Amino acid sequence: MNLWMRADRTRTVSPHRDTCYCKFYSVEFSTNMHCAKHLMRTEGKVPSIRKIAGTLNVDAMAIYHYFSNKNALLEAVTVSLVEEIYKPLGENPWQEELKLLCKSYLKLLKDHAGLLKTMLAMTSEGPAAVFTQRFHVALAPLNAKETQLKNALDFLADYLHGFALAMNCNPKDEHLCVDFVDGPLAFYIRTLSLEASR
Repeated sequence: MNLWMRADRTRTVSPHRDTCYCKFYSVEFSTNMHCAKHLMRTEGKVPSIRKIAGTLNVDAMAIYHYFSNKNALLEAVTVSLVEEIYKPLGENPWQEELKLLCKSYLKLLKDHAGLLKTMLAMTSEGPAAVFTQRFHVALAPLNAKETQLKNALDFLADYLHGFALAMNCNPKDEHLCVDFVDGPLAFYIRTLSLEASR
C-alpha cells in the first residue's frame, strides 16, 4: 500500500480503489455514489464534491480519491443513474423491450428533475452511450438498416427528452405521466416496423 501526506493527514490508498482508508474515516465508492445520487434527486443538480463530503461528514479528500474534479463526478453519477434503466435481454418481443426501455428512461428523468439538463449540457457521451447500446439490443430482432436505426434513435431521443421536459415543467399535470406515452410509442413502433420491412 502507498502512504502519502497531505494537509497533515495520513492517508493509505487501497490498491483496488474500491475503498479509501484515511485517518479518521473510511469511504467506499458505492457510498459516494449513493450519496451523490440522493443529493441529485433531492436538489435537482449534481452536488459538489464538498457537498458530498459534508453530507457524509468526511474530509473532501476522501471524495477526491475517486473523482479528480466535478466533471469526473458528473460523468460517474449520470452514467450510474442511466445504468438503472431497463436492460433488454431479448426475453420479450422487441416492441415490448423498446417500450420498457423508454418508459424506464422517462421515469428516471422524472425522478431526477435536473438530470436531463445536466446530460444535455455534458460533452461526454457516457450516459447517451448506455441508452444507445440498450436501444440497439432491443431492436436487434428487427434487422433494420444502420441508417434506419440511427434515424429512429435520433427521433426517439428527441421525443423522450421533450416529453421529460414537459413533465418536469408541469409536475402537477396528471396528464403528463409516463403511461401517457403508450399511444405515441405504439405509433412509433408500427412506423418503425413498416420502415424496416422495406
